[in-house]
Amino acid sequence: MKKLVSIISLLGCFGIAGAQHYKTIHENAVVIDTHNDVLSSATMEGLNIEKNLLGRTHSDLARFKKGGIDIQVFSVFCDEKFGKDTAYKFANIEIDSLYAIVNRNPDKMMMVTTPVELQEAVRHKKLGCMIGVEGGHMIEESLENLENLYKRGTRYLTLTWNNSLSWASSAKDEAAGEVIQKGLSDFGRTVVKKMNELGMMVDLSHVGEQTFWDAIQTTTKPVILSHSSVYTLCPVPRNVKDDQIKAVAKNGGVIQVNFYSGFLDANYLKRRREVFAKRKAEQDSLKKLDMADYAISQWIAKKYPKELEEIRPPFSVIFDHIDYIVKLVGVDHVGIGADMDGIESMPKGINGVQDFPKITQGLLQRGYSEADINKILGGNFIRVFEANSR
Repeated sequence: MKKLVSIISLLGCFGIAGAQHYKTIHENAVVIDTHNDVLSSATMEGLNIEKNLLGRTHSDLARFKKGGIDIQVFSVFCDEKFGKDTAYKFANIEIDSLYAIVNRNPDKMMMVTTPVELQEAVRHKKLGCMIGVEGGHMIEESLENLENLYKRGTRYLTLTWNNSLSWASSAKDEAAGEVIQKGLSDFGRTVVKKMNELGMMVDLSHVGEQTFWDAIQTTTKPVILSHSSVYTLCPVPRNVKDDQIKAVAKNGGVIQVNFYSGFLDANYLKRRREVFAKRKAEQDSLKKLDMADYAISQWIAKKYPKELEEIRPPFSVIFDHIDYIVKLVGVDHVGIGADMDGIESMPKGINGVQDFPKITQGLLQRGYSEADINKILGGNFIRVFEANSR
């Protein structure tokens, strides 16, 4: 009996040690999330991330701290309804909002535009704030606008959002056969070359396959996919196929895994369609108000949280996608781009930025070494950021 008690006590000690181990690894790592939409989904809607927004958003300042996030790339976003004379202006207003938040919290936050500043933010234990512009429509076909966004701190540009441009086709439109000319135009190639010259990372999330290949052939610097997952595991146009993953690795780039349930688990999308079919009348009413599809999805999710909660995939699917990329091309080409506050569902166990330590715990349970975990959590992105900054 005493022997049994001793064994149980010993196992208990191992459990405590294991818990402390992952927390220590997470605390010591440079944790970088390359895509968060809280600026457009909350700040521009009048919410203040300096306050407790638990239950309303995935993110706020206190929860970034709780989640151990060292560097957050904030997405500057507006949809396809913004075009000439409005998209670039709106992007700058969003950037203004981030600067205002940082300026109000100099003891907690700082802007990051260089690898040196990134390390400084980590050293001073401040949330390092970077800017990624999600959609080439915000440069309004102007290299001057692109350069000005860089001067304001933008360090990646997602070439397209869901909407295709005159110079680049999107994954959504290419897959639907709704583009006349796939890929990059001559101006699109010029944009990529200008980004390389400036030191702005080329982000290939959201782009069509032909645009992807044209960009890979044009760039002289490593690319990122700031928030994308694996097509083989979840075949949706927004995810990347094996040959694309291999091309990113050959280029020296990084694919940051997206936490959206619909990009991780194909079964979720089937179950989601069934839930949304019950709410068709409401969706039709919202469409008449000219509400975008993504906004309708988020509205339905917030109104019927129990129904969406029941169909969330298991936590493990996140690691299935990470494992897949690692097994295909190695651990140097995967990172985290959760897409929080831009999605209506994540796997069970992940409810906001405060839950990022669970990612470290899950990686440890999958057998990753501390060195590899450090690469996935932020080291790989830092390498690409440095390569683009030279």
